[in-house]
Amino acid sequence: MVIPHDEMAATADCAIVTVSDTRTAETDQSGQLIRAMLNQAGFTVGSYRILPDEPGQIRRHLEDLSQQSQIRVVILNGGTGIAPRDTTYDAISALLTKTLPGFGEIFRQLSYQEIGSRAIASRAVAGLYGNQLIFSLPGSSKAVKLAMAALILPELPHLIALLEPPHTKQSPEQ
Repeated sequence: MVIPHDEMAATADCAIVTVSDTRTAETDQSGQLIRAMLNQAGFTVGSYRILPDEPGQIRRHLEDLSQQSQIRVVILNGGTGIAPRDTTYDAISALLTKTLPGFGEIFRQLSYQEIGSRAIASRAVAGLYGNQLIFSLPGSSKAVKLAMAALILPELPHLIALLEPPHTKQSPEQ
């Protein structure tokens, strides 16, 4: 049975992963913003974690999340720049089985309109890891709000529906 988009949103659990050496649950404004925007759109958050900028820990956590079939979407924030401790892109890019290049391209284009040429330093990326959608965003709340409002939330029901296996229609004689 194919679930209509509005019902799909209500049944899709999401995971939020904040990658930061300094944030706590109390100071993680971007993680809190992602949670609020997902909840407002009708999604549930089934997992929330703050991890240090350590590629091995990030990969292990994504591997653990991939074993949780109820988690359909993982949204990471932080660690997408080029500073030495910005390791999120490096940790996840090799794990992605399919990439959504348009996400990063459009995100940087929209960012350019807001912050100018500094947008070239963003390594925001999205794709599939197993049967989960992965979005990796910069850690700034402005960047999170832009990506969530302009790109992720408008397309999430459609992208989740594409993850569902094709269903065969039964012929009238069956």
